Amino acid sequence: MRHLLRIRKGHEHARVTFVELFFDLVFVFAVTQLSHALLAHFTPLGAVETLLLMMAVWWVWIYTSWLTNWLDPERIPVRLMLFAIMLAGLILSASIPRAFAELGLVFALAHASIQIGRTLFMLWGVRGHVSLTLNFRRILAWLCSSGVFWIAGGLAEGELRLTLWVIALAIEYAGPSTGFWTPGLGRSTTADWNVEGGHLAERCGLFVIIALGESILVTGATFSNLAWSLPVVLAFLSAFVSSLAMWWIYFNAGAERGTETITSSGDPGRLARLAYTYIHLFIVAGIIVTAVGDEFTLAHPEDHAGMRMAAAIAGGPAIYLIGTLLFRRAVTGLLPKIQLAALVVLVLIFFAAGFFSPLALSLATTIVLCAVAIAEKGAAQELSETHRA
Repeated sequence: MRHLLRIRKGHEHARVTFVELFFDLVFVFAVTQLSHALLAHFTPLGAVETLLLMMAVWWVWIYTSWLTNWLDPERIPVRLMLFAIMLAGLILSASIPRAFAELGLVFALAHASIQIGRTLFMLWGVRGHVSLTLNFRRILAWLCSSGVFWIAGGLAEGELRLTLWVIALAIEYAGPSTGFWTPGLGRSTTADWNVEGGHLAERCGLFVIIALGESILVTGATFSNLAWSLPVVLAFLSAFVSSLAMWWIYFNAGAERGTETITSSGDPGRLARLAYTYIHLFIVAGIIVTAVGDEFTLAHPEDHAGMRMAAAIAGGPAIYLIGTLLFRRAVTGLLPKIQLAALVVLVLIFFAAGFFSPLALSLATTIVLCAVAIAEKGAAQELSETHRA
């Protein structure tokens, strides 16, 4: 039914609706659950498991954002669909801490039902629209295939569950890059994904805000429960300033340039797939790991850091900068040298962890992020002057 599709008005930016913002509240909870899960199981295996769960959560959110890029959330059927996903998303998020224990099947059923159910709704909502119908028939085939492995993994235990879920996630993540090639149905091209670029860019920017907001809330909650000694106060200030710097790095130049590029692109689907669907995962992951590093620092500011704490304190900002670097590369074709230099410095900080306390490491990484933010401010001014010229 074409009446469920958004009405696009030339190059006018489609606004993000209130129901989409309401929908995002579920993922505030999901991000909190992920950071707490990583904090509770900060081991190599725990990191792999949390990464897998985070990738699953991100895929639920970004696929839904693609769908509301086409469908009009102001229509009652679309709103009801979003509310149903919210309920399933709450169940999905609530099961995260025990997804690799007794709630594995709950997580798997919630994830598969969202992915498949949303796609079935899309097929109903766009019936009569030939290209979108064919595209989502291909997507449905891929998600049904991955759903088999999600549910099988939920029924399995231990290493077998992890293996089956890795296969399920690999199927889902390979889909867009292969055009969802399906026997008898062919493959989609990025020209078939005629997205409204400004809307999708804004949606991804809002998810970055969700992740940053969650890290600030966790930092504030942890700080409020501690004795306010000088080291703890410094750790709190370092965590807050690093969040400000990460916001500045992404939003001062990168987000605006990305919006301009995808809005004016002749193939917005290709850029949406690379820059927003895949690359933004690094940005969100970096924020989550940084929040874990901030919690370590607040809890043990003057202890011996060690490689475990250093992996979170320096690794989080490094993952974040990799994401923003790749994003800038995708939208401008350039690699920002300041971010490359900052990554080198963060690697050095990590290997020097044995000589410093968590507080010292946190302050050092915050200085690095602030240096990048200051440099990004200058880059934003240059881009603005070039654009006006």
